[in-house]
Amino acid sequence: MVGLGYVGLPLAVALAEAGLNVVGVDLDPGKVATLNQGKSYVEDVPDSRLGTLVEAGRFKASASYDALAGVDGVSISVPTPLRKTGDPDISYIVAASQALRPHLHSGMVVILESTTYPGTTREVVLPELEADGLQAGIDFFLAFSPERVDPGRKDWTTENTPKVIGGITPACTKVAAAFYGLAIQNVVPVSSTEAAEMTKLLENTFRAVNIGLVNEMALMCERLGLDVWEVIEAAASKPFGFMKFTPGPGLGGHCIPIDPLYLSWKLKTVKYNARFIELASEINTNMPRYVVGRIQDALNERGRSLKGSKVLVLGVAFKPDVADTRESPALDVIGMMMDKGADVSYHDPFVDSLSEEDWTLTSVPDPVVASGEVDLVVVVTDHHNVDYPAIKEAAPLVFDSRNAFDLAGRNDPKVIKL
Repeated sequence: MVGLGYVGLPLAVALAEAGLNVVGVDLDPGKVATLNQGKSYVEDVPDSRLGTLVEAGRFKASASYDALAGVDGVSISVPTPLRKTGDPDISYIVAASQALRPHLHSGMVVILESTTYPGTTREVVLPELEADGLQAGIDFFLAFSPERVDPGRKDWTTENTPKVIGGITPACTKVAAAFYGLAIQNVVPVSSTEAAEMTKLLENTFRAVNIGLVNEMALMCERLGLDVWEVIEAAASKPFGFMKFTPGPGLGGHCIPIDPLYLSWKLKTVKYNARFIELASEINTNMPRYVVGRIQDALNERGRSLKGSKVLVLGVAFKPDVADTRESPALDVIGMMMDKGADVSYHDPFVDSLSEEDWTLTSVPDPVVASGEVDLVVVVTDHHNVDYPAIKEAAPLVFDSRNAFDLAGRNDPKVIKL
């Protein structure tokens, strides 16, 4: 397993529990040392589960690609961020492919899991692995299988979430499906690596576009004096033809804010403008700024400016009940308020400290006490183990971007809702 993050480690554990001997490669020596002690830094993998595998010799971690010598299957789950220019950074995929090549041997199956644009497996990984004369589909087997990890979920896990797999050749698909089928209950083969790559982008583009739509609906409802949350709940009562999405202060996580832009970038290379994707991204990207604007208005109406005000942010993870802050809208909301002179603190039961280039904050221990010591409380991420009724009583003013107070805040003048 190349890459031992939110995707790689749960999959490595699932394969080890299925009876395979698994070695994980990660270039961070600290992570490697932690894992080899049986300690997990991924919430979906408890220490007890990992520790049992380490003690039994079914899983070990290494900071060297030399650990791949002699393995029969390799799964690559490395980061694929966007550059500041908006184009995909596949340097981690290239580096992993180059490092794997000396250890490639006849009969090996290689599966790329990192989300990327259609064509990456065939155009980037395949030439690298075939450079020494081995041929995909004959000597070794190469496929793409998009990760479908939703951190913190208990109902859909690595083992029972259907796994899409597309190979360079039909033989590649068959071998890769057999490999993952050892640990995953339902494998869904498709005709090519490109189809599998596109599947992942469709899944997350679907979410990004619909979130963009409901975020714009929130902007419309505010202009019309309507409660968008009431409207959404009423629409969700329809038993067919409607799927419930909710607005918020922006998109977070590694996938949904980024993956659709991979597709948009790819389509530009074939002279096609992905208008839905670009528009949804524009709306979603602007939500943190919109939230800060609403916060300024709320304070102004009470005779205060944002500059000099004390603001407590509740929740900085990108989604409820996890510690993952990747691309969290809280980072933008906090940064913008600080730039405007606000004195910002935060509470998050899952995130002890938060650091950006220009600032570092530590979570305050008691959100109820802290709510009574500030001018405004902003709910950015609605963790479930927070006492919202007590916070509402203690706080002089609340901006609720997640409907955390639900009906209790609908008619309360202290609670301003997105």
